[in-house]
Formats: sequence, structure tokens, C-alpha cells
Amino acid sequence: MRHGLPAEPVAFAVAGVALLTGTILFCASHSGVSSRIAGLDREADSSVPSLVALLGLPTPALRWVDIGRMNVLCAEGLAGAGGSDLNICLAKLDEMAARVRSETARHLYRFQAKPAEFEDSEGFFRMLMLAVVLYEDFSVRYNPDRISTPGTLDPNDHFFADSRDLFLHGLLVEQSSSPSPSPTLNPLPRHSQATAGQPLAAPRLGEGGSTLNHPHGTWSSLPVLQVAVGRRLGYPLKLVTTKGHLFVRWEGAQERFNIEAAGNGVSRFADDYYRHWPLEVAPAEEAAEGYLKSLTPAEELAVFLSIRGMCLREADKLPEAADAFAAAARLAPACRGYQSVLASFRARQRPGPPPVKPQADETAANHNSPSL
Repeated sequence: MRHGLPAEPVAFAVAGVALLTGTILFCASHSGVSSRIAGLDREADSSVPSLVALLGLPTPALRWVDIGRMNVLCAEGLAGAGGSDLNICLAKLDEMAARVRSETARHLYRFQAKPAEFEDSEGFFRMLMLAVVLYEDFSVRYNPDRISTPGTLDPNDHFFADSRDLFLHGLLVEQSSSPSPSPTLNPLPRHSQATAGQPLAAPRLGEGGSTLNHPHGTWSSLPVLQVAVGRRLGYPLKLVTTKGHLFVRWEGAQERFNIEAAGNGVSRFADDYYRHWPLEVAPAEEAAEGYLKSLTPAEELAVFLSIRGMCLREADKLPEAADAFAAAARLAPACRGYQSVLASFRARQRPGPPPVKPQADETAANHNSPSL
């Protein structure tokens, strides 16, 4: 069931998937590791101030590191990350979580009064509230310049040129060098005023308003934001991968469901939906790449490192890109894609004439793009 999303969810499939349709950053868990939710060891987490420190941790220790911290650290030194500050980003996540907590508590009576309007799921109600608060109170948006459908993907769209589209700092740090007036919203039903179960409406800009300062994200950052905020509230949230997409899973003791909240509402879809959207996934490919399995903390970090690697590759920093994929392959050794892309990057660094043609996995990963 959809709550406030466009009629066709494919409308917010992203450009840039063309560069990732092989196996670059979508290998999921092959082992059982407990969810990292509220109860995070704050002292252990705060002792990780840099990417070097993060990569120096033993794998079991990653369960104590906040997913928001991991994600922001993986953007260190990338194009578009120059103005980001780790402490500012983490404080913003805490602020968002506090707002979601208060608004959810204030409106919980609506679920209790009419649970059927929220699919008889308190978890779904809580995720709906989380999405509404991020959208309305913090103006979190999908980057309109990155919206496309799988049929219109361009392998040369430079999706990885700006880290702000890909990592949390693009959603948490003010990006405008000169402040501009905040948008004035025309009166619309807000989550604090609407009747229970009413679909979400996208805010409209009033006269003189602008969307320039709205925090924009993509499939790469928006699910991470939802997980980072939700875990601060004790929600049992996981990141999950399918071909060309990241999504969120509520994986609690009482219920388990997948969440799409990249539009102006929330949808729940069964696992099988992601075998066909945004791209077809063959059974053998699902097994080989580990799609549709909840990520462990180490595998979450591997995903972020693979995105980092693609940003470095876009900047023609192939040795650093190979280092990022080497770290990803170490953290997620079962992922065939990390190994394949790493081997391809290393082959291109060797002296001598370039390969006659790209390796098969590299070609698939880049949608037959000759630019890698």
C-alpha cells in the first residue's frame, strides 16, 4: 500500500544506476549480526574521528559505530564535502531524531484510535511519521536533477561527481554560501493537522520562496538518513540492497517489512517487488550478489566505501578508488562485485598498454560505458 507516493514508484528511480547495475555496491549480508539500535556505545563511537581511525577498527567493533558517522567519514576529501563537519552532521541527526520522537509521541493516539488506517502496524506508523517530519520539518527532498527511470539512464551522467548527492552531509549541512530567505509554504495540511491516514502532500512554495536551500539526496543517501534517525529512536532498521537501489527494512521481533520513503510519502513492498524494480534481478544474480539480505555493520561500511570509490574514480583518482574498493572487499569478502571492480581498477594501473576491452564485470557495472 502506498501513502502519498507518486502513482508509479519508478518515477524516482535514479540516474546513475547505469554505473552500478553490475555489482559495485550491492552485496548484502551472509551472516547473522544483531541490529544496531538504541544503546549505542557513545564513548566508543566518539573515539572514531576520521576515516583512517574507522578503517583501523576490528570488524566486530563496527557494531558500536553510528551509521551516520560511518557515512559522513566515508566522504572525507571528496568533491562537495569540503564544508561538511562531522560534529555538525551528527548534531543535526540528533536534532532530527528528537523532533521525530516528539511528533510521533504527540500523534500516537491516531494509530491507537484507527490502527487499520496504518495497516495495523505501529512500526509502519512510526516510519510514516519519521518520513513526514523529515519532509515537512526539515525539507528533505529527492534531488530533482537526479530523477529518471531505468529506461532513460545515461551511463555518462556523472552521478558520482558531487558527494553531496550521495552522502549524508548533503542532507545535513547548509550548502549555500550566501543565506537566502527560507521558503514560505502555502497553507497545507501538515502531519500535525491532517486527519489520520491522510496521504502526505508535497509542500508548495509561496511567493518569493526558493528550493535552493532544501537538502537534496538520492537513493544513496535518503535511506541512510532514515536508518540513522530511526536507530537513534531504537527502531530496528536495516539497510538492504537490490540491483541499482538501497532501501530500508524494519526488522523487529514482531514484524518485518520494507520501506520506500524517497518520495513525498511512504510505501511498503514485499521482497519480490525488488526483484523487478528498479531493474530485473535473476535468481542466480540475487544469490551471487546477496541482494535482499539485511546488511551487517561491516557491509554497510563496505557500501559507503564503494560509493566513495566511484566518486574517486569520477575524479580520475584511480589509485585511491582502488584503495576504497580494497577496503570494501575486506569488509564484505563474500561480495563478488567488490573483488571484480577492484581487480579492474588495479589492472588499469599496471604499466603497459590498456586492456583491449573492459572486463565483463566492469562493463556490466558501468552499463557498457567506455569511460572507466
